[in-house]
Amino acid sequence: MPSLKGCVLVVLLLLSAQACAADTRDLKLQGVNVHVELGDAKFTGGTEPLMEWISRSLGIVSGYYGGFPTTSLRLQIVPEEGGGVRSGKTWGYRGGFIRMQVGREVTAAQLMDDWVLVHEMTHLALPDIGDAQSWFSEGLAVYIEGISRAQAGNRTQQDVFAEQMKQMPRGMPQAGDRGLDHTHTWGRTYWGGAMFCFLADVEIHRRTQNRAGLQDAMRAVARASGGLSADWSINRVLSTGDAATGAHVLEELYAQMKDSPVAPDLHDLWAKLGVAYDGGAITLHDDAPLAAIRKAIMEPRANKT
Repeated sequence: MPSLKGCVLVVLLLLSAQACAADTRDLKLQGVNVHVELGDAKFTGGTEPLMEWISRSLGIVSGYYGGFPTTSLRLQIVPEEGGGVRSGKTWGYRGGFIRMQVGREVTAAQLMDDWVLVHEMTHLALPDIGDAQSWFSEGLAVYIEGISRAQAGNRTQQDVFAEQMKQMPRGMPQAGDRGLDHTHTWGRTYWGGAMFCFLADVEIHRRTQNRAGLQDAMRAVARASGGLSADWSINRVLSTGDAATGAHVLEELYAQMKDSPVAPDLHDLWAKLGVAYDGGAITLHDDAPLAAIRKAIMEPRANKT
């Protein structure tokens, strides 16, 4: 039986063959060579909004990581009927390959509000850690998408926290849960993983008096590994991140949550961060005990080498 990576390579080569007649564009964005394949290129709004969407998304991810995680990227746009950005898939193939399904009637407003491409680009910064810990790779992309877009001004903090307060409870353990490594439901994979990242981010900031956060940890992992093309264990990822922050939050939190159904009081934590749901809207309170941590997480960070 062929290996999984071998099968993936065959699929990618077939996709390449199918796209050879597509309209293509070669861009240089923030030092990254981006090869864009546009399928039949019959988009109602033309291709310029798509180019702006790609550039904006790449800039958002670059801002979070202090530089884009790869020096080259192949991005295949598969046109479909209707509007909106549908879905995406990322491989660490020759630097990076992302396949996006986009409606031909997609609008500039839909592209401005899109989260999918940022989510997929974020996958490029984390080594391949295997299926058992897909909760970390998916949860990390979910969490970073909101934070990075808020830092870039593409999304409000209130919108990010509103989504967290609505969706993150879906990541709580349910009956029969055996911890993140052993419970592969949709909620635990995506929002349980995002919850892990949220708890880690706050705790790293708390222990370091806001000198470091999850962002510093993941920048260090991206630099040391080269991203998705590398195969790392989750233990190597977490220890590398902890070494960068000077705290051992990631390893400690993983030890607590990997085999056990940990259920933190999220609403108490949001309240301490100064995030409140008042009258149908999110309000931010700067007199809360951990408000300085909330501000530090959401502030744009300087690039680090």
